[in-house]
Amino acid sequence: MNKNSLRKYAFYALLSAAVGTQACTSSSSSPDQLSAGTWRGTIEVSGQEMPFNFTVSEEAGKQVAHLINGEERILINEISHSQDSVRLQMHIFDAALIAKVEGNKLTGRWERKDQATPYSLPFTAEHGNSSRFSQNPAKPTLEVSGKWEVQFTDDEGKTYPAIGEFVQKGNALTGTFLTTTGDYRYLQGEVAGDQLKLSAFDGAHAYLFTAQGNPDGTLAGDFYAGQNSHETWTAKRNDAFQLASADTLTYLKPGFDRLDFSFPDLSGKKVALTDPQFKGKVVVAQIFGSWCPNCMDETKFLAPWYAKNKDRGVEVVGLGYEVSPEFDKAKVRVEKMRDRLNVTYPLLIGGTKDKELVAKSLPALNHVLSFPTTIFIDKQGKVRKIHTGFSGPGTGKYYEEFVQDFNKTIDQLLAEK
Repeated sequence: MNKNSLRKYAFYALLSAAVGTQACTSSSSSPDQLSAGTWRGTIEVSGQEMPFNFTVSEEAGKQVAHLINGEERILINEISHSQDSVRLQMHIFDAALIAKVEGNKLTGRWERKDQATPYSLPFTAEHGNSSRFSQNPAKPTLEVSGKWEVQFTDDEGKTYPAIGEFVQKGNALTGTFLTTTGDYRYLQGEVAGDQLKLSAFDGAHAYLFTAQGNPDGTLAGDFYAGQNSHETWTAKRNDAFQLASADTLTYLKPGFDRLDFSFPDLSGKKVALTDPQFKGKVVVAQIFGSWCPNCMDETKFLAPWYAKNKDRGVEVVGLGYEVSPEFDKAKVRVEKMRDRLNVTYPLLIGGTKDKELVAKSLPALNHVLSFPTTIFIDKQGKVRKIHTGFSGPGTGKYYEEFVQDFNKTIDQLLAEK
């Protein structure tokens, strides 16, 4: 090689190295990175703007986010980037926020795939805005703290009862609604003038509640959820109001005293309640779905409870009912829930989430009214109690009462011979 060739070779080598270095530098300081701090997001829910908040920070050298709903913080640790866009995978749910990054603004969509017909809704976010609804809300003329008797009415005129529990501090408002099938988890919002607004976003479920105070002290408003769900609601103060007992809504049909099932576990092996691992033990059978927020709350309770109590002669088994009828797809969703929530009790795939099909797979039950449904089975294999729905930690004292009652039931069954 002559001197000119050597000079050309050295030049191109340096040029290649420079380009390579520049490429590495560009990817490591990509403009699609999210700014750290607080963000205010909005999703168009049933034609209404539903606000929520989230934070972005760095943990273990990578960006993470936390969805904020009152006291709740939901970790989002799957954030990926592509060119000028970002994708936030919504933890255990088959849903994501996908948006173009434009400085301190995001514009994109909320995509939800855990439905028979997947859909996406417009999503935007602004960095540095910590307000939920209003930055400067009007002085409240309502005081809504306390317990309310609530009635929801859907667009077809069907009604159902609920309990509203609210805590108001000035303009700030938190609370939840409890129904016979579960609760609406942690709600956060404001009271401005005679208007009430609450919202919640857990990654796969977007809720917006609005209401106006009436001269007679009652409330009347609207509830929007997801793509096209709308209901109206009214409320009046009633400290004595109670819902039907969750232990009376689901029961065994006449002629049955046991639950019978045989479903594949996540490895495909059939598991039945008659298997040796359950013989002579108290068993808690959990009807759940990885798509269900109340099931997520119950599993967050059951997983550590089982780890602490499994040596007492008690077993927990989860009967999963998913969106997809395909075992391999359903398995992936349940595995993600298992890993995220540190579940060590067996999880089985029972079928799809259609309640009529769920009831057919468990023919001893009169129906399956709600996810989750929790079935208590004694040492002899007999069903002793069935609890419909779940009041999660967002319900405060109602959750504490559930935990006390759950432990009391288990203790009683374990004490039996």
